[in-house]
Amino acid sequence: MRLRELLDTDELGLLLLVGADAGDEVLDRAVRAVPVIDLADPGRFLSGGELVLTGLAWWRGDGDAEPFVRVLARAGVTALAAGEVEHRLVPHDLVRACRRHGLPLVAVPPETSFSAVTEHVLRRLHRREVGSLAAVVERHRRLLADRAAPDSVLELLRHSLGLHVRVLSSTGRRIAGAHPPPHPRTAAALAARYLAARRAGERAPHRVTVGERPYSLLPVAGPAGPASELGDWLVVVEADVSRWPAADAELLDRVGELLGDARRAHEEAKAALRDLAGRSLELVRGDGPAEEIPVRLRSTAQSVVSGVAHWPRCQYVVADGAPAGALRVLLEEALVEPDGPVPVSPLDIAATVEGERAVLMVLMPEPAPGVDCAALQRRLAAALSRWLGPAEAVSAGVSSPVGDPGNARRALDEAHNALRVAREAPERVAVRGPGDLTAHILSLLPLIPADARRAFAARHLGPLRDHDRLHRTDLLGTLEAFLACDASWTRTAARLHLHVNSLRHRITRIERVTGTDLTRLETRLDFLAALRAG
Repeated sequence: MRLRELLDTDELGLLLLVGADAGDEVLDRAVRAVPVIDLADPGRFLSGGELVLTGLAWWRGDGDAEPFVRVLARAGVTALAAGEVEHRLVPHDLVRACRRHGLPLVAVPPETSFSAVTEHVLRRLHRREVGSLAAVVERHRRLLADRAAPDSVLELLRHSLGLHVRVLSSTGRRIAGAHPPPHPRTAAALAARYLAARRAGERAPHRVTVGERPYSLLPVAGPAGPASELGDWLVVVEADVSRWPAADAELLDRVGELLGDARRAHEEAKAALRDLAGRSLELVRGDGPAEEIPVRLRSTAQSVVSGVAHWPRCQYVVADGAPAGALRVLLEEALVEPDGPVPVSPLDIAATVEGERAVLMVLMPEPAPGVDCAALQRRLAAALSRWLGPAEAVSAGVSSPVGDPGNARRALDEAHNALRVAREAPERVAVRGPGDLTAHILSLLPLIPADARRAFAARHLGPLRDHDRLHRTDLLGTLEAFLACDASWTRTAARLHLHVNSLRHRITRIERVTGTDLTRLETRLDFLAALRAG
């Protein structure tokens, strides 16, 4: 039964002293047993879910409540009910300790006996056991009919055990379950513990304590594969389930099986989307006439994406630098984060692998502006922080959104060009988009093959380097400063601590050595490009 039902029973006269400000989360806690305990260390008698009744015979003064309440909180009891007979009130020391540990505290008035509370709970539990089978069967029927909805599955645990359980991805993203999601640091710690246990071959449940709170982590069965650990789902229970009664543990196992059905349904839908991405990529990359691509792409989309009557507006993302299968999963995770780079769901992403690259088609809702490259870079960097070695780097390129399938080839090429620009970036994880291709003419340098860039730089700068080496001058440094100061004589002279006439003499010498005219904009751009390329 629920704690709120006890508190609403007028004949018992119970009063909630600690926990009222937490609202429904406290009132909906389940009561599965009602032991009477007056030992200072009751831990060995607790398994979680109890309404502990105490007459406070163990309390003698301030400080006694802290160790008693700490044991109850760690055991996962539902609430503590303190009788007022012994001291005529509930000590403030006990109230403070319960507040510190987040344990609901109920006052039992002198006229209410513990036996009355116990009998009331047992009568309710007995009546519910008689009628529970039909309710459980009905819930299972609904859950099996809606197996693709993990939130529906977790309702079984909430109704049966009063537990708020979550399903997270192996990167810590909330997939289903209680709101709000765990704090990002907590989610990251839980995911890291799960992956470490999985790689070590530990047997579930995996136990971990984060911020003095115990958690149990259990895997959700799903398809195997080379990148499967990155696509794993894990059940997160804020309790030590190893101490649960056998019946509760069995129920958790059954819920895990239902969640496995939900995950498999999700993977089937993702497989269809991967097929869409693969087939559309073949069409875009193929040698067929460009005018045939719209018809074929439109037909492919209609046959795979349920309910789509036309080729959907989409955006391409390509990435490399890590194993393509793992990178595909991590990109999907980064894109669907709440308040992330783009408002899409996992079923809005058609992802595939092309050689050593991950290629994603993000099906864009209207009127979404497109992927936020800076946000995607932050999310992807956070997800990759545990995977990249010191010398590894990941790059990603993003295209403009495209609504006409006839422009799909252009969009994919744009994404690959942005990927080339990203590879030249200083960050270990870099994402670049269409804006980075047009923001500055020099941003197009990475699109030129490296050998051609080096030859261009050597042709323009080689004479200056040779002159500086032979005559111990610094004409190349003077040229760099001159271009950095936008060819301003006064600013360049001040930067180099020269008189303007001395600077003019140096620039004239540069022009003679290179056979160029630095008053021409084209010449200055050539030298600037050579400096960037070399």
